[in-house]
Amino acid sequence: MKIGVAGSVGKDHLMTFEGKFKESLVDGALTSVSLSFLVDSLEIRRGGCAANISFGMGSLGLNPILIAAVGKDWPDYDAWLIKHGVNTSHVKISEDLYTATFMVTTDLEHNQIASFFPGAMSEAREIDLARVVEKSEGLDLLIISPDDPEAMVQYSNTARALNIPFAADPSQQLARMNGPEIKLLIQGAKYLFLNEYELALTLQKTGWTDAELFDQVAIRVTTLGAQGARIEEHGKETISVGVPRERAKIDPTGVGDNFRSGFLAGLSWGLNHERCAQVGSLLATYCLENKGTQEYKFNKPEFLERFSEAYGASAASEIEPHLHPRLIG
Repeated sequence: MKIGVAGSVGKDHLMTFEGKFKESLVDGALTSVSLSFLVDSLEIRRGGCAANISFGMGSLGLNPILIAAVGKDWPDYDAWLIKHGVNTSHVKISEDLYTATFMVTTDLEHNQIASFFPGAMSEAREIDLARVVEKSEGLDLLIISPDDPEAMVQYSNTARALNIPFAADPSQQLARMNGPEIKLLIQGAKYLFLNEYELALTLQKTGWTDAELFDQVAIRVTTLGAQGARIEEHGKETISVGVPRERAKIDPTGVGDNFRSGFLAGLSWGLNHERCAQVGSLLATYCLENKGTQEYKFNKPEFLERFSEAYGASAASEIEPHLHPRLIG
């Protein structure tokens, strides 16, 4: 299965606040907020939604096609992704701008406050998706993850015009996109990925009811944090999948992206949606246990052992034939 992953590539600045954001918020005074948090750590890591998703898929032995706009500081990041099995041959490299920057502070309760500077990502609207598809000799699935909003809508329009099945994953860009843009992105998607808050925000901005939103897509995947994920498909029973037991809770940044990595890997292997969500949940757990979205490591025996522990030996036996023997996550 040939999967294109469109979206952002960035540098993550990850900061930790050894307190609780809510203790600095004053009831009745939220219309005028001026806050500064003294952080206890700063780490700079590779990130960006499309890069995170592609890294996770590559770590599971797949070769996703990255579709993104990056900066003139790209070479080192490029080498990293290629090493992990990602096809970066269609990436657009800006002549003037640097790769996007994501800055996030996480408190003791894993709440986050983040800012994003798009940099070269703003040039994603210049990517000719139809040309990428032609050079790739077609795509079986395109995931449209957070990116320049104009580019995201263009990608969905092109996918519909070319009859390419696509997954809509607006997540962080929902705050920036208006209702009509969100509608254009979602309509006709085979898959829609959202978390609970993003689902509520989508309903608010589009004016759709929950049923009307579901009618726009074939399959809706809603991530529920520590409660796992819910998969809804028309005419079928809703599937609920729990999360594996984590060994540590280090940083939630990129957990959703890595869930998508595993889910898409499962689709590529021809697994049912329950197994897809289970693979995604384990990959998300690996991400949670590390500082940085692409810092986790595992091998095939370890992955299978943890999968079996979480979901049973029978489930593990279904994914075992698909796992590459040299997993290098």
